[in-house]
Amino acid sequence: MARIAGVNIPTNKRVTIALRYIHGIGATKAAEICEKVGIADDRRVQDLSDAEVLQIRETIDRDYMVEGDLRREVAVNIKRLMDQGCYRGLRHRRGLPVRGQRTHTNARTRKGPAKPIAGKKK
Repeated sequence: MARIAGVNIPTNKRVTIALRYIHGIGATKAAEICEKVGIADDRRVQDLSDAEVLQIRETIDRDYMVEGDLRREVAVNIKRLMDQGCYRGLRHRRGLPVRGQRTHTNARTRKGPAKPIAGKKK
């Protein structure tokens, strides 16, 4: 198993797919990384040499913010919004949808399981 950015990426998948297991790397960035390093799209992780894995690792470390650093930055950004007391910060603090979605119905992912209200039967 190749270990890149602190993540064990699966060996039997194509490189562009396997790189997506790293937090902060999606389809576009994975293709970009493979292009920079010069790896074909159809190559599998198990077929990569140690030098190619090292090249991928160095490219990611140099050019992209991934995993712990990215998670930390996102957490700091959310904390900043909460400390400011702006609308988005208040929504984060209350655990409600932040981007304008309705909450009368739905929003169960953010609000959690429905809490029964006593006496409301109709």
